[in-house]
Amino acid sequence: MSADAVPGLVAVLLVTVATLAIGTWGLRFSRTTSDFFVASRSVNPRLNASAIGGEYLSAASFLGVAGLLLVGGAQMLWYPVGWTAGYLVLLVLVAAPLRRSGAYTLPDFAEARLGSRVVRSACSVLVVGVGWLYLLPQFQGAGLTLESAIGAPRWVGPVIVGFVVLINVMSGGMRSITFVQAFQYWLKLTALLVPAMVLLIVWVGDGRPAGGGAGEGWSVPVAGGGAIGLYTTYSLMIALFLGTMGLPHVVVRFYTNPDGRAARRTTLVVLALLGLFYLWPPVFAALGRIYGGDLIDAGHSDVLVLELPRLMVDGIGGELLTGLVTAGAFAAFLSTASGLAIAVSGVLTQDITSRFVGEHGPTASVASAFRLAAVFAVSVPVLVALFATNVGVAQSVGLAFAVAASTFCPLLMLGIWWRGLTDAGALAGLAAGGLGAGGAAVLNVVGVQASGWLGALLTQPAAWSVPVAFATMVLVSLATASRAPAHARRFLVRLHTPEVLERPETVRGTRTGSEPARRSSSAAGEARTRDARIETQ
Repeated sequence: MSADAVPGLVAVLLVTVATLAIGTWGLRFSRTTSDFFVASRSVNPRLNASAIGGEYLSAASFLGVAGLLLVGGAQMLWYPVGWTAGYLVLLVLVAAPLRRSGAYTLPDFAEARLGSRVVRSACSVLVVGVGWLYLLPQFQGAGLTLESAIGAPRWVGPVIVGFVVLINVMSGGMRSITFVQAFQYWLKLTALLVPAMVLLIVWVGDGRPAGGGAGEGWSVPVAGGGAIGLYTTYSLMIALFLGTMGLPHVVVRFYTNPDGRAARRTTLVVLALLGLFYLWPPVFAALGRIYGGDLIDAGHSDVLVLELPRLMVDGIGGELLTGLVTAGAFAAFLSTASGLAIAVSGVLTQDITSRFVGEHGPTASVASAFRLAAVFAVSVPVLVALFATNVGVAQSVGLAFAVAASTFCPLLMLGIWWRGLTDAGALAGLAAGGLGAGGAAVLNVVGVQASGWLGALLTQPAAWSVPVAFATMVLVSLATASRAPAHARRFLVRLHTPEVLERPETVRGTRTGSEPARRSSSAAGEARTRDARIETQ
């Protein structure tokens, strides 16, 4: 190993040790099954917002945004804008009602709203699919980071990140991982902010002109491409704006809030934290246009953040800055992968592994089922990442957003705001959106390439798959109006009634995390029974 690799190796080891230490410390707070799944619904907004920032700012944000801006210019700013604006849509339309639903997972919400086990099963499959599609770029990014920072083989990154994530997730579930992800947000912010400020000072002292090497249209928000360029831009915006509410690791975080008001406050803080973070990747991209032209020519734009400090600062200073950004990148993979593993494991535990371990057993049995699910949730995308290396980090995340926007977004929007949604309509819409956007995502992952309009429709499917999913849900629901759940009106009243207006016993149930006091309707009665069983295990 060369001397240049030592700072990166030290940074990776320190982040790994800190992550495991905080996770182990948080383990002492994880005593019940509810702690594993939703941290007993007691996480305050500031801590929850930091944890959301930690898991949401993934490899695509830390590495991918700067690389996309380096190559594509200002039109790629739609990625950070869309990822942030998605939380505004979530705040206005979904956050508080979803928390009041009392669900543990998205499949729980679907079953309580529609009273259908079939819809629940379809949602479970989609949660796992979206989670794996989002986990893939985290493991790929880890391989890129360790290869660039310490010269390790590409397979080392996915294996190490998968191993550390498994230990953290299996040890204490949601309760312990909350502390880990909050720490990792501030580490990631520091790892971008400090080097960016130093590099800006170096650039000012160097006297190089701004925009050196920038191509024509690099500063135009929607540059070139004609009708196809406009389509891909608007399709990307639709995917990012609407996909946030359908990401399983984001949605599950709102179940950890004490009530709907706390969920809204959490979302506001998240918007501020994301806005602060996304100020800095464009700085790296702009400086990369001046100092990192070789990265563009070599097709290594994804490692711009890791390589730029060495290109601009000689000696030990550049190596220390490289070590810091390496630490931030590694934290990005760990935090996002941990959140996704928690979300996917929760669904697999409720619907699959608990049947093998013993659904009606003691708390130890539920914990064992959760840990078995975690192994399955992490190992599959690790194996895929070891073989599928031809998909860009940010592109993979964009496809995950497109699938989420085409499936869970229509389900949540119509399920929360329209009484006429039926189980048949929901199932048809999930199938239409999932097969459309999901099929396009699979074709991209396996390396199928096309040019012209066909290529645009496959790489950015949201512009057609989201309207198809919405229209299918509405039309099939209207055609099957007789299947509308009898409890739909009462359930929607519950979703939109502020906690301060509820009965005192309901409010007491909310404060103590006793969700059965918050449920109504026959379908929700099944969820109430399941919650009671879980809480008494």
